[in-house]
Amino acid sequence: MMTKKIQILLLMVVITLVTTQASAQKKSIHSGYGNTLNVGIGLGGYAGYYGYIGKTLPVIHFNYELAIAKDFTLAPFISAYAYSNQYYWGSNNYPYKYYTYRQTVVPIGAKGTYYLDHLLKANNKWDFYVAGSLGFAIVSSHWDADYYGNKTYYASPNPLFLDLHAGAEYHINHKIGLFLDLSTGVSTIGLGFH
Repeated sequence: MMTKKIQILLLMVVITLVTTQASAQKKSIHSGYGNTLNVGIGLGGYAGYYGYIGKTLPVIHFNYELAIAKDFTLAPFISAYAYSNQYYWGSNNYPYKYYTYRQTVVPIGAKGTYYLDHLLKANNKWDFYVAGSLGFAIVSSHWDADYYGNKTYYASPNPLFLDLHAGAEYHINHKIGLFLDLSTGVSTIGLGFH
């Protein structure tokens, strides 16, 4: 029986293939959006699928937008962050010392974006949007080999997540834009390559 993570991954692959095919077949839909690589950096760590770790961390984010309909894009994405922390522990059988905990999290999903430019009558230097993203987080956690204490001390991120977004992009020229994406997950700033 397939796990939920595998089912979701297969669903996202199918969505990506369908949207890529639809984008190629429906060039007449061209809305001015899509076919954009977005590269950003953000801060996370206190909430959402990044879990609570007691501090903020830099998060790297990539997505590729595909035009689906007028003013609407779908973007498969991948993000990543890693951190480590030390925890003082010991018992009668094990020496008291600092043990290191390491975690790497790679969220993968798809982001649907609706552009508000026509509604807001924005000039061609600006894009404004609202969006939602759905995905799951692949988590790898490790303690020092000689640590035998409570290995659930640090909570892992939720494997499934749904985030809401609002953002804007300023087009520096017709090939590059600077964006700010405010999110219930991780807010990012970065560059869009059109």
